[in-house]
Amino acid sequence: MCEIFTRAHPESYESRTRSVRLHGVVTSIRLENLYWEVLDEIGRRDGLSVAQLLERLYDELVRARGEVGNFTSFLRVCALRYMALQVQQRIPNDLAVPLASLDARRVLEHLPESWASPEHVTS
Repeated sequence: MCEIFTRAHPESYESRTRSVRLHGVVTSIRLENLYWEVLDEIGRRDGLSVAQLLERLYDELVRARGEVGNFTSFLRVCALRYMALQVQQRIPNDLAVPLASLDARRVLEHLPESWASPEHVTS
């Protein structure tokens, strides 16, 4: 079983730091290369660069929660959720389908409680 994971290319789990400007403030974000690749894919679906995607995620997180907390961890969870929702066929694998075109409520319907905020859980 572990060979599935241990055969990952070492570059995929090497960390890379990127400087990103969020509303004029430069911040550094350190993520493994595979996370950067997934975030790039998410952004490309809607015609956004990674920097634009990060700024949008940051803004939406502030609107939804009133604070950001650990933004780097949030980005890791975003990438994992994206891939898991693709596997569950809630997000199409067709990269030509923009995420903005999807009905978020429908994508998030009936998620396990640990995957959604209590105010967003639907049974």
